[in-house]
Amino acid sequence: MLRFVKRDGHVRKIQQLAKEKIILGIDPGTAIMGFGIIHVKGNKMHFVQMNELDMRKITDPYTKLRRIFERTIELIDTYHPDEIALEAPFFGKNVQSMLKLGRAQGVAMAAGLSRDIPVFEYAPLKIKQAITGKGRASKEQVAKMLQSLLGIKELPKNLDMTDGLAAAVCHYYNSGKVTIGKNYTGWASFVKQNEKRIKK
Repeated sequence: MLRFVKRDGHVRKIQQLAKEKIILGIDPGTAIMGFGIIHVKGNKMHFVQMNELDMRKITDPYTKLRRIFERTIELIDTYHPDEIALEAPFFGKNVQSMLKLGRAQGVAMAAGLSRDIPVFEYAPLKIKQAITGKGRASKEQVAKMLQSLLGIKELPKNLDMTDGLAAAVCHYYNSGKVTIGKNYTGWASFVKQNEKRIKK
């Protein structure tokens, strides 16, 4: 049974059954944002959807950020996730690429927090480890394991979708355990955990 509550001017459904929740996983990117949704019922995961937001034809970086925010809000209002799992930007030598990925992640995070949905971050190596048992697994290995775990009939050509789905599955595996990645339950929580990043 489901009930609906109004919070911050938006009606959201609340799962009544024990241990039932919807998890939205997002792989942020400024070219392609992959996302996947799973429905957890009891101790079982059920595949709901995976797709992508393709922004390769958009040249303005700020328009891309707006599209990420709008698409994330649309997903939230359509599927009513109870929690959001994000793949954190990896640390590389290209500072500009890291900055762009960080902005994309921040915008997706802001969309979730604006709807008061708890947001969790997981490093890419942690996600691969959770899905395949190997932190250095390839995108193809992760996709194949997800296909087996969730009974997905056909994998997409673009594996950004399965990367987003992998974040959701990783979060499911880590639910109830000692916190593995960062998590934010609202703006106050985000500010408290990122005091060094805030100008006073």
